[in-house]
Amino acid sequence: MGRPTNLRDIIGIIKDKASQSKAAIISKPKTLSLHLALLRATTHDPFTPPHPKHITTMLSYGYSSRATAAAAIEALMDRLQSTHDSSVAIKCLAIVHHIIKDGSFILQDQLSVYPSTGGRNYLKLSSFRDNTTPIAWELSSWVRWYARYLEHLLSTSRVLGFFLCSTSSTAEKDKEEEKVSALTNPDLLREIDSLTSLMEEICKIPNSLHMQGNELVQQIINLVGEDYLSSTNEISIRAEEFNQRMSCLNFGDSVELECILKRLEDCKERLLALPIKKKTLIENLWCFIREMKGRVENGKAYKEEGRLLLKHGGSESARFGERVLSYGDSVRFSSARFGLNGYSLAIVESVESCA
Repeated sequence: MGRPTNLRDIIGIIKDKASQSKAAIISKPKTLSLHLALLRATTHDPFTPPHPKHITTMLSYGYSSRATAAAAIEALMDRLQSTHDSSVAIKCLAIVHHIIKDGSFILQDQLSVYPSTGGRNYLKLSSFRDNTTPIAWELSSWVRWYARYLEHLLSTSRVLGFFLCSTSSTAEKDKEEEKVSALTNPDLLREIDSLTSLMEEICKIPNSLHMQGNELVQQIINLVGEDYLSSTNEISIRAEEFNQRMSCLNFGDSVELECILKRLEDCKERLLALPIKKKTLIENLWCFIREMKGRVENGKAYKEEGRLLLKHGGSESARFGERVLSYGDSVRFSSARFGLNGYSLAIVESVESCA
Protein backbone atom coordinates (compact mmCIF):
# COMPACT_ATOMS: atom_id res chain seq x y z
CA MET A 1 0.00 0.00 0.00
CA GLY A 2 3.01 2.33 -0.02
CA ARG A 3 4.73 4.16 2.82
CA PRO A 4 2.60 6.63 4.82
CA THR A 5 4.43 9.91 5.40
CA ASN A 6 1.64 12.12 6.69
CA LEU A 7 -1.95 12.14 7.88
CA ARG A 8 -3.30 12.24 4.32
CA ASP A 9 -1.51 9.01 3.42
CA ILE A 10 -2.99 7.28 6.44
CA ILE A 11 -6.43 8.60 5.50
CA GLY A 12 -5.84 7.27 1.97
CA ILE A 13 -5.17 3.79 3.32
CA ILE A 14 -8.34 3.96 5.39
CA LYS A 15 -10.30 5.07 2.29
CA ASP A 16 -8.92 2.15 0.29
CA LYS A 17 -9.97 -0.32 2.96
CA ALA A 18 -13.40 1.30 3.25
CA SER A 19 -13.90 1.27 -0.53
CA GLN A 20 -13.04 -2.41 -0.73
CA SER A 21 -15.40 -3.22 2.15
CA LYS A 22 -18.18 -1.22 0.50
CA ALA A 23 -17.60 -3.00 -2.83
CA ALA A 24 -17.80 -6.37 -1.07
CA ILE A 25 -21.21 -5.40 0.33
CA ILE A 26 -22.95 -3.69 -2.61
CA SER A 27 -21.35 -5.32 -5.68
CA LYS A 28 -23.11 -8.13 -7.48
CA PRO A 29 -21.36 -11.50 -7.15
CA LYS A 30 -20.46 -11.53 -10.86
CA THR A 31 -18.71 -8.14 -10.70
CA LEU A 32 -17.29 -8.30 -7.17
CA SER A 33 -13.86 -9.58 -8.22
CA LEU A 34 -13.66 -6.91 -10.95
CA HIS A 35 -14.41 -4.03 -8.58
CA LEU A 36 -12.02 -5.32 -5.92
CA ALA A 37 -9.23 -5.73 -8.49
CA LEU A 38 -9.83 -2.17 -9.75
CA LEU A 39 -9.81 -0.71 -6.22
CA ARG A 40 -6.59 -2.56 -5.37
CA ALA A 41 -4.94 -1.30 -8.55
CA THR A 42 -5.98 2.34 -7.99
CA THR A 43 -5.15 3.11 -4.37
CA HIS A 44 -4.73 6.57 -2.82
CA ASP A 45 -0.96 6.14 -2.38
CA PRO A 46 0.76 8.91 -4.44
CA PHE A 47 4.12 7.14 -4.62
CA THR A 48 3.50 3.51 -5.55
CA PRO A 49 2.35 2.43 -9.04
CA PRO A 50 -0.33 -0.22 -9.53
CA HIS A 51 1.02 -3.65 -8.62
CA PRO A 52 1.68 -5.83 -11.70
CA LYS A 53 -0.52 -8.54 -10.20
CA HIS A 54 -3.52 -6.22 -10.07
CA ILE A 55 -2.86 -4.93 -13.61
CA THR A 56 -2.71 -8.54 -14.85
CA THR A 57 -6.04 -9.20 -13.15
CA MET A 58 -7.61 -6.19 -14.87
CA LEU A 59 -6.24 -7.31 -18.25
CA SER A 60 -7.61 -10.81 -17.71
CA TYR A 61 -11.16 -9.49 -18.12
CA GLY A 62 -10.41 -9.06 -21.81
CA TYR A 63 -10.04 -12.78 -22.38
CA SER A 64 -13.61 -13.70 -21.57
CA SER A 65 -16.76 -12.36 -23.24
CA ARG A 66 -17.29 -8.98 -24.85
CA ALA A 67 -19.81 -8.19 -22.11
CA THR A 68 -17.18 -8.82 -19.43
CA ALA A 69 -14.66 -6.62 -21.24
CA ALA A 70 -17.27 -3.86 -21.56
CA ALA A 71 -18.05 -4.09 -17.84
CA ALA A 72 -14.32 -3.77 -17.02
CA ILE A 73 -13.94 -0.64 -19.17
CA GLU A 74 -17.12 0.90 -17.74
CA ALA A 75 -15.96 0.28 -14.17
CA LEU A 76 -12.52 1.77 -14.94
CA MET A 77 -13.99 4.88 -16.56
CA ASP A 78 -16.50 5.36 -13.76
CA ARG A 79 -13.65 5.22 -11.26
CA LEU A 80 -11.63 7.70 -13.33
CA GLN A 81 -14.46 10.19 -13.82
CA SER A 82 -15.78 10.10 -10.26
CA THR A 83 -12.53 10.50 -8.31
CA HIS A 84 -11.13 13.81 -7.09
CA ASP A 85 -7.88 12.21 -5.92
CA SER A 86 -4.87 12.69 -8.19
CA SER A 87 -3.27 9.39 -7.15
CA VAL A 88 -6.39 7.41 -8.06
CA ALA A 89 -6.86 9.30 -11.34
CA ILE A 90 -3.31 8.80 -12.58
CA LYS A 91 -3.41 5.09 -11.72
CA CYS A 92 -6.65 4.72 -13.67
CA LEU A 93 -4.91 6.36 -16.62
CA ALA A 94 -1.96 3.99 -16.19
CA ILE A 95 -4.36 1.04 -16.48
CA VAL A 96 -5.82 2.59 -19.65
CA HIS A 97 -2.26 2.77 -20.98
CA HIS A 98 -1.62 -0.88 -20.08
CA ILE A 99 -4.81 -1.88 -21.89
CA ILE A 100 -3.61 -0.07 -25.03
CA LYS A 101 -0.20 -1.69 -24.73
CA ASP A 102 -0.93 -5.21 -23.43
CA GLY A 103 -4.69 -5.69 -23.51
CA SER A 104 -6.54 -8.21 -25.64
CA PHE A 105 -8.24 -7.12 -28.86
CA ILE A 106 -11.67 -7.27 -27.19
CA LEU A 107 -10.57 -5.06 -24.29
CA GLN A 108 -8.85 -2.59 -26.64
CA ASP A 109 -11.93 -2.49 -28.83
CA GLN A 110 -14.18 -1.68 -25.87
CA LEU A 111 -11.80 1.07 -24.83
CA SER A 112 -11.70 2.59 -28.31
CA VAL A 113 -15.50 2.88 -28.57
CA TYR A 114 -16.19 4.13 -25.03
CA PRO A 115 -18.69 5.66 -24.44
CA SER A 116 -20.95 3.46 -26.56
CA THR A 117 -23.14 6.40 -27.60
CA GLY A 118 -20.30 8.55 -28.86
CA GLY A 119 -17.90 6.09 -30.38
CA ARG A 120 -14.91 7.99 -29.05
CA ASN A 121 -12.90 7.99 -25.88
CA TYR A 122 -13.18 11.32 -24.06
CA LEU A 123 -11.27 11.29 -20.81
CA LYS A 124 -12.35 14.87 -19.98
CA LEU A 125 -9.66 15.64 -17.43
CA SER A 126 -8.43 18.99 -18.75
CA SER A 127 -9.76 20.78 -15.65
CA PHE A 128 -8.71 18.18 -13.08
CA ARG A 129 -7.40 19.72 -9.84
CA ASP A 130 -6.47 18.15 -6.50
CA ASN A 131 -5.21 20.84 -4.12
CA THR A 132 -5.31 18.81 -0.89
CA THR A 133 -1.48 18.70 -0.63
CA PRO A 134 1.49 20.10 -2.61
CA ILE A 135 2.22 16.60 -3.96
CA ALA A 136 -1.41 16.12 -5.01
CA TRP A 137 -1.37 19.54 -6.71
CA GLU A 138 1.76 18.70 -8.70
CA LEU A 139 0.45 15.23 -9.52
CA SER A 140 -2.67 16.92 -10.91
CA SER A 141 -0.59 18.44 -13.71
CA TRP A 142 0.55 14.93 -14.57
CA VAL A 143 -3.08 13.73 -14.64
CA ARG A 144 -4.07 16.50 -17.09
CA TRP A 145 -1.07 15.89 -19.35
CA TYR A 146 -1.34 12.09 -19.20
CA ALA A 147 -5.02 12.19 -20.19
CA ARG A 148 -4.26 14.46 -23.16
CA TYR A 149 -1.38 12.20 -24.18
CA LEU A 150 -3.53 9.04 -24.08
CA GLU A 151 -6.22 10.80 -26.13
CA HIS A 152 -3.54 11.62 -28.73
CA LEU A 153 -2.30 8.03 -28.60
CA LEU A 154 -5.80 6.68 -29.24
CA SER A 155 -6.38 9.21 -32.03
CA THR A 156 -3.09 8.34 -33.73
CA SER A 157 -3.88 4.64 -33.42
CA ARG A 158 -7.18 5.23 -35.22
CA VAL A 159 -5.35 7.01 -38.05
CA LEU A 160 -2.80 4.20 -38.38
CA GLY A 161 -5.39 1.45 -38.12
CA PHE A 162 -3.75 -0.33 -35.18
CA PHE A 163 -2.80 0.43 -31.58
CA LEU A 164 0.60 2.03 -31.90
CA CYS A 165 2.37 0.51 -28.90
CA SER A 166 0.31 -2.68 -28.63
CA THR A 167 2.13 -5.99 -28.31
CA SER A 168 -0.93 -7.67 -29.88
CA SER A 169 -0.44 -5.74 -33.15
CA THR A 170 2.84 -7.49 -34.03
CA ALA A 171 1.34 -9.23 -37.06
CA GLU A 172 0.11 -5.90 -38.40
CA LYS A 173 3.48 -4.25 -37.84
CA ASP A 174 5.29 -7.00 -39.75
CA LYS A 175 3.40 -5.89 -42.87
CA GLU A 176 3.83 -2.20 -42.12
CA GLU A 177 6.35 -1.32 -44.85
CA GLU A 178 4.24 -3.07 -47.48
CA LYS A 179 1.10 -1.25 -46.31
CA VAL A 180 2.85 2.12 -46.17
CA SER A 181 4.18 1.75 -49.74
CA ALA A 182 0.59 1.35 -50.96
CA LEU A 183 -0.65 4.60 -49.38
CA THR A 184 -1.39 7.68 -51.45
CA ASN A 185 0.59 10.81 -50.62
CA PRO A 186 -2.32 12.50 -48.75
CA ASP A 187 -2.86 9.43 -46.57
CA LEU A 188 0.84 9.11 -45.90
CA LEU A 189 1.01 12.78 -44.93
CA ARG A 190 -1.98 12.32 -42.63
CA GLU A 191 -0.28 9.44 -40.81
CA ILE A 192 3.08 11.16 -40.33
CA ASP A 193 1.26 14.34 -39.26
CA SER A 194 -0.62 12.39 -36.56
CA LEU A 195 2.59 10.74 -35.36
CA THR A 196 4.23 14.17 -35.19
CA SER A 197 1.33 15.49 -33.09
CA LEU A 198 1.92 12.60 -30.68
CA MET A 199 5.61 13.54 -30.46
CA GLU A 200 4.63 17.14 -29.74
CA GLU A 201 2.40 15.97 -26.89
CA ILE A 202 5.27 13.92 -25.42
CA CYS A 203 7.31 17.14 -25.39
CA LYS A 204 4.74 18.68 -23.04
CA ILE A 205 5.48 16.17 -20.30
CA PRO A 206 5.59 18.02 -16.95
CA ASN A 207 8.94 18.76 -15.36
CA SER A 208 9.61 16.06 -12.78
CA LEU A 209 12.17 17.89 -10.63
CA HIS A 210 9.95 17.54 -7.55
CA MET A 211 8.88 14.02 -8.51
CA GLN A 212 12.33 12.43 -8.58
CA GLY A 213 12.23 9.10 -6.81
CA ASN A 214 8.46 8.84 -7.23
CA GLU A 215 7.94 5.31 -8.59
CA LEU A 216 4.45 6.10 -9.83
CA VAL A 217 5.66 8.95 -12.04
CA GLN A 218 8.69 6.94 -13.14
CA GLN A 219 6.47 4.12 -14.40
CA ILE A 220 4.51 6.59 -16.49
CA ILE A 221 7.73 7.99 -17.96
CA ASN A 222 8.83 4.43 -18.82
CA LEU A 223 5.50 3.64 -20.53
CA VAL A 224 5.63 6.85 -22.56
CA GLY A 225 9.28 6.16 -23.40
CA GLU A 226 8.29 2.82 -24.96
CA ASP A 227 5.65 4.63 -27.02
CA TYR A 228 8.29 7.13 -28.10
CA LEU A 229 10.44 4.33 -29.49
CA SER A 230 7.43 2.81 -31.29
CA SER A 231 6.56 6.23 -32.75
CA THR A 232 10.17 6.71 -33.85
CA ASN A 233 10.02 3.43 -35.76
CA GLU A 234 6.72 4.33 -37.45
CA ILE A 235 7.98 7.79 -38.42
CA SER A 236 11.17 6.26 -39.84
CA ILE A 237 9.17 3.88 -42.06
CA ARG A 238 7.05 6.73 -43.44
CA ALA A 239 9.97 9.13 -43.79
CA GLU A 240 11.86 6.49 -45.80
CA GLU A 241 8.81 6.03 -48.04
CA PHE A 242 8.70 9.77 -48.68
CA ASN A 243 12.41 9.63 -49.38
CA GLN A 244 11.65 7.10 -52.15
CA ARG A 245 8.91 9.34 -53.56
CA MET A 246 10.78 12.63 -53.34
CA SER A 247 11.02 13.21 -57.10
CA CYS A 248 7.30 12.46 -57.54
CA LEU A 249 5.95 14.88 -54.90
CA ASN A 250 3.97 17.83 -56.18
CA PHE A 251 4.61 21.31 -54.82
CA GLY A 252 1.73 21.24 -52.30
CA ASP A 253 2.78 17.89 -50.84
CA SER A 254 6.37 19.12 -50.59
CA VAL A 255 5.28 22.18 -48.61
CA GLU A 256 3.16 20.09 -46.23
CA LEU A 257 5.94 17.55 -45.73
CA GLU A 258 8.45 20.31 -45.04
CA CYS A 259 6.17 21.77 -42.34
CA ILE A 260 5.81 18.36 -40.68
CA LEU A 261 9.57 17.77 -40.72
CA LYS A 262 10.11 21.25 -39.23
CA ARG A 263 7.68 20.40 -36.39
CA LEU A 264 9.59 17.18 -35.77
CA GLU A 265 12.88 19.04 -35.61
CA ASP A 266 11.38 21.45 -33.08
CA CYS A 267 10.73 18.42 -30.83
CA LYS A 268 14.31 17.18 -30.95
CA GLU A 269 15.90 18.88 -27.95
CA ARG A 270 13.00 18.18 -25.59
CA LEU A 271 12.75 14.53 -26.63
CA LEU A 272 16.49 13.91 -26.38
CA ALA A 273 16.33 15.07 -22.75
CA LEU A 274 14.01 12.20 -21.84
CA PRO A 275 15.62 9.22 -20.08
CA ILE A 276 15.10 6.87 -23.03
CA LYS A 277 17.23 3.88 -24.01
CA LYS A 278 18.42 3.14 -27.58
CA LYS A 279 19.86 6.64 -28.03
CA THR A 280 21.63 5.55 -31.24
CA LEU A 281 18.31 4.69 -32.90
CA ILE A 282 16.91 8.08 -31.89
CA GLU A 283 20.00 9.97 -33.11
CA ASN A 284 19.80 8.18 -36.47
CA LEU A 285 16.21 9.32 -36.89
CA TRP A 286 17.05 12.97 -36.25
CA CYS A 287 19.97 12.84 -38.71
CA PHE A 288 17.68 11.33 -41.33
CA ILE A 289 14.96 13.93 -40.67
CA ARG A 290 17.49 16.75 -41.08
CA GLU A 291 18.75 15.32 -44.38
CA MET A 292 15.22 14.80 -45.66
CA LYS A 293 14.23 18.34 -44.75
CA GLY A 294 17.14 19.60 -46.83
CA ARG A 295 16.11 17.43 -49.78
CA VAL A 296 12.50 18.61 -49.55
CA GLU A 297 13.59 22.26 -49.45
CA ASN A 298 15.80 21.80 -52.50
CA GLY A 299 13.12 19.90 -54.39
CA LYS A 300 10.48 22.47 -53.51
CA ALA A 301 12.73 25.30 -54.71
CA TYR A 302 13.30 23.45 -58.00
CA LYS A 303 9.56 22.91 -58.51
CA GLU A 304 8.84 26.54 -57.64
CA GLU A 305 11.47 27.67 -60.15
CA GLY A 306 9.81 25.53 -62.82
CA ARG A 307 6.41 27.03 -62.02
CA LEU A 308 7.77 30.56 -62.27
CA LEU A 309 9.44 29.72 -65.59
CA LEU A 310 6.13 28.56 -67.05
CA LYS A 311 4.31 31.54 -65.56
CA HIS A 312 6.69 33.97 -67.27
CA GLY A 313 6.54 32.33 -70.71
CA GLY A 314 8.19 28.95 -71.01
CA SER A 315 8.30 27.31 -74.44
CA GLU A 316 5.28 25.49 -75.84
CA SER A 317 7.33 22.29 -75.84
CA ALA A 318 8.08 22.72 -72.14
CA ARG A 319 4.42 23.40 -71.39
CA PHE A 320 3.36 20.35 -73.36
CA GLY A 321 5.89 18.22 -71.52
CA GLU A 322 4.58 19.58 -68.22
CA ARG A 323 1.06 18.54 -69.20
CA VAL A 324 2.21 15.04 -70.01
CA LEU A 325 4.04 14.68 -66.71
CA SER A 326 1.14 16.17 -64.77
CA TYR A 327 -1.15 13.56 -66.26
CA GLY A 328 1.27 10.86 -65.15
CA ASP A 329 1.37 12.37 -61.66
CA SER A 330 -2.43 12.31 -61.45
CA VAL A 331 -2.31 8.51 -61.49
CA ARG A 332 -0.70 8.85 -58.05
CA PHE A 333 1.57 5.85 -57.91
CA SER A 334 1.81 4.93 -54.25
CA SER A 335 5.57 4.72 -54.31
CA ALA A 336 8.48 5.77 -56.53
CA ARG A 337 9.39 2.09 -56.64
CA PHE A 338 6.25 1.51 -58.75
CA GLY A 339 6.77 4.54 -60.99
CA LEU A 340 6.94 4.76 -64.78
CA ASN A 341 8.78 1.90 -66.42
CA GLY A 342 11.26 2.27 -69.26
CA TYR A 343 8.62 1.76 -71.94
CA SER A 344 6.42 4.50 -70.51
CA LEU A 345 9.38 6.88 -70.26
CA ALA A 346 10.23 6.23 -73.90
CA ILE A 347 6.68 7.21 -74.88
CA VAL A 348 6.93 10.45 -72.89
CA GLU A 349 10.29 11.30 -74.47
CA SER A 350 8.93 10.53 -77.94
CA VAL A 351 5.94 12.82 -77.41
CA GLU A 352 8.19 15.62 -76.13
CA SER A 353 10.52 15.35 -79.12
CA CYS A 354 7.52 15.71 -81.50
CA ALA A 355 6.17 18.76 -79.71
